[in-house]
Amino acid sequence: MARAICSLIMRKALDIITIVTGILMLGILGGGFFTYKYVQSPQFQKKIMDKVLGEVQGLIPDVLGNALPDVTGPSIPTPSPLEKLKF
Repeated sequence: MARAICSLIMRKALDIITIVTGILMLGILGGGFFTYKYVQSPQFQKKIMDKVLGEVQGLIPDVLGNALPDVTGPSIPTPSPLEKLKF
């Protein structure tokens, strides 16, 4: 009789653990699915793009200010038209 009671208690504990595990697994799968759908949505992509462009726009004036020279010369020396016609 004691063995039957222990078996019944063990059976109920294992059933509860199985139910809790199933609920957790469904929560993880559901959360993953909705996270995937949110990341693939156009609203999320626009939000991320706006943040990235905002950061890049803050860096552009510094980069261009340091990289461009103040004075430049001619790009390619070209001969005058009279030099081409000499025989």
